[in-house]
Amino acid sequence: MKDIIEKYKGTIKKIIINITGYENEDVEQEVYIKTWKNIQKYEERNKFKQWISAITSNACKDFLRKSKKINEVSDEFIENMSDKDNIERNIESIERQKRILKEINKLPKKLKETIIYYELENKSYEEISILCNVPIGTIKSRLYNAREALRENLQDLL
Repeated sequence: MKDIIEKYKGTIKKIIINITGYENEDVEQEVYIKTWKNIQKYEERNKFKQWISAITSNACKDFLRKSKKINEVSDEFIENMSDKDNIERNIESIERQKRILKEINKLPKKLKETIIYYELENKSYEEISILCNVPIGTIKSRLYNAREALRENLQDLL
């Protein structure tokens, strides 16, 4: 288990930050516990990283459901995203970024989840399909619909 933690700690933390908006040690511990309890259910035909990512995503969703913050994108998330990009940001670009994230936050839950996985976490259609437990075609459709809604709502930024 120690090897798993060392190998996937960064991936797990990144998913937690992207979904909850901040580093959350409680969720991280929950992921390790669920992984330990369910390791015998892991099927080697699947990629382990996708499997543990799905566990992490589900633990985050559980946490957000419990804390009733599923529809919020925190300022800390915005700041973390800026830090990750390592791009010099000025106030105008941060405000633009906040506006985009607010519009993402307004999307229906399924569209929001898909666009976050694809655009912010750089996950493939296949990975998102596994995480959301829906066909790839559904992921493509959700991504298209999310982009269209954002394009319409952010017309003044284009």
